Amino acid sequence: MQKKGLAALLCLVMMMSVFTLAGCGSTAGSTATQAPATETAQAPAAGIPKDKIKVGFIYIGSAHDGGYSQAHDRGRQDMMETLGLTEDQVIVMEDVPEGADCEKAARDMIDNGCNVIYANSFGHGEWLANVAKEFPEVKFGHATGITTYDLPNYSNYMGRIYEARYLSGIAAGMKTKAGKIGYVAAMPIAEVVRGIDAFTLGVRSVNPAATVEVIWMNTWYDPALEKTTATTLLNNGCDVIAQHCDTTSPQVAAEEKGAFAVGYNSSTLDAAPKAYLTAPLFHWGKFYTADVQSAIDGTWKSQRYWEGLSAGVVALDDLSANCAEGTAEKVEAAKAKIMDGSLVIFSGPIKDNEGNEKVKAGEALSDAELESLQWFVEGVIGSVPTSN
Repeated sequence: MQKKGLAALLCLVMMMSVFTLAGCGSTAGSTATQAPATETAQAPAAGIPKDKIKVGFIYIGSAHDGGYSQAHDRGRQDMMETLGLTEDQVIVMEDVPEGADCEKAARDMIDNGCNVIYANSFGHGEWLANVAKEFPEVKFGHATGITTYDLPNYSNYMGRIYEARYLSGIAAGMKTKAGKIGYVAAMPIAEVVRGIDAFTLGVRSVNPAATVEVIWMNTWYDPALEKTTATTLLNNGCDVIAQHCDTTSPQVAAEEKGAFAVGYNSSTLDAAPKAYLTAPLFHWGKFYTADVQSAIDGTWKSQRYWEGLSAGVVALDDLSANCAEGTAEKVEAAKAKIMDGSLVIFSGPIKDNEGNEKVKAGEALSDAELESLQWFVEGVIGSVPTSN
């Protein structure tokens, strides 16, 4: 009887241990969160020796697209040069769609020794997170994302590009003679919507009657569609084209029509020298250098990185000679106010393009509201699809 009682007791202890361990492991499957990772959820602060660091970059497009992915690749190169990393310490995979291909790319990078991995498109997020859950020792960064999935080895990073878009709107607003500006838009997510809104607020700060017509493409990268969309806007009477898409095709379309263009991501005067005005730019190297260095130092932590003009991670390109007289002065005055905090772009009063007051005087949109923005400001011609 004693042996049977002891056996039963041991069995009970073993069962309790199994349930306890199962409960401890359940956090790996927790749902996504909009909030920054907490200090208690950080990955162990173990540095990676510099000669052992290996960094993977997953791009939605080509590293030579003249736009978005090329800007990230320029940031990669800046990081390598600053930190003194060699070519065999970096892997780049280009043209990786937003889907299971991203997950495969990340796994392949880990198989090849990567211990830090970045993916640069919004739709890469959940696929990258799938891999991060399985490899807690690897550090992951997701560009443009808005959730860390409660994972201590997973970060988001983005620049407040809407600040530079506002400045580019000033250049466009001063250049248009028709008072009609076209906007080639990629996907109807908050990032794109707030960019259009900030651009329009910049336009109307110097040209209150001007409008911005938006056409959605529902893709980030399609050179042919980007050009035909821009051509449609030009045929609708727009004489300046702006864009949130990945190549220079809208700028080329503007030049062919004798119009003007605001680019995006990269300085592309050479692509359309008679049309190009300026462009909002990312300096991704600012983030990549600091983030990889923190992995080396053992100070890396999960974060929601979202900085702007003051941090140097976003900027406005040099104004070309195509810009209207007086543009530089207007842009510099607005830039100074944004950087010292006296100009808050999304401060009221602001109405939407249906006449409803969305932001009252003396108030401003919070970061959480900016990250979920799904309405257009007064002056935008178009709508945000309700399914998003």
